[in-house]
Amino acid sequence: MNTIQITGLLGLLGAFVYAIGDVLLLAGKTDIEKYPKLKPFQKLLSDAEKMVNFSAERMMWGALIGVFATPLILAGFWQVYQGLAGGNMILRMIIIILFGIASVIGTFVHGSFFYMGEYVKALNSVSEESQQVITEMISRHRKVMIITYAPLLILIVIASILFSIIVGSGGTHFPTWMIAVNPVTLTILWLFLKRILPGFIKDITEGAGFNIAYFAFFLFTTMTLWSVQ
Repeated sequence: MNTIQITGLLGLLGAFVYAIGDVLLLAGKTDIEKYPKLKPFQKLLSDAEKMVNFSAERMMWGALIGVFATPLILAGFWQVYQGLAGGNMILRMIIIILFGIASVIGTFVHGSFFYMGEYVKALNSVSEESQQVITEMISRHRKVMIITYAPLLILIVIASILFSIIVGSGGTHFPTWMIAVNPVTLTILWLFLKRILPGFIKDITEGAGFNIAYFAFFLFTTMTLWSVQ
């Protein structure tokens, strides 16, 4: 087994494990009517109130799994870089750097959901007089998440577009039809598929869309590069 095959398999493993972390942190439903202390802050929480039912251990492992899966994701992108051999060298470097930076930022974003869950549980536990302190912490936390989410999404979009451009230019190890296969197009495809999937599948995969797309992306890259030496 060569380096391209090994790094592809590592990327697949990383995306799969990362998706499990997403599910542990984000998959679930909560009837807000059962939590009168949280109901006044429903708009602020924006569906994060469901985390009130999650155990600290579940959230902890959900966060840590994603953190430790990130090096595997980076290995998968290294395979992508190798698969683009023959294409424009500068574009290849830009693509791997953008995907790499996005992966590092994504680790912070993913792990930060643990703290949001802790804030939600605290908001439901403290007295009403003390809730303002928690809501102010949640507001600051949301601002940090927005600040990190924006560049994360921008970097992934740019890297995905450049990937399709360099594949379309020819000369790489990827077939031409891989122009249509990148993390952005696969995420959009997943969003459409969710509309027709059974409810229980949508529930158990909630929050894992990005890493499901990454898994599919690495699956395509690994299959198309499997015979490359």
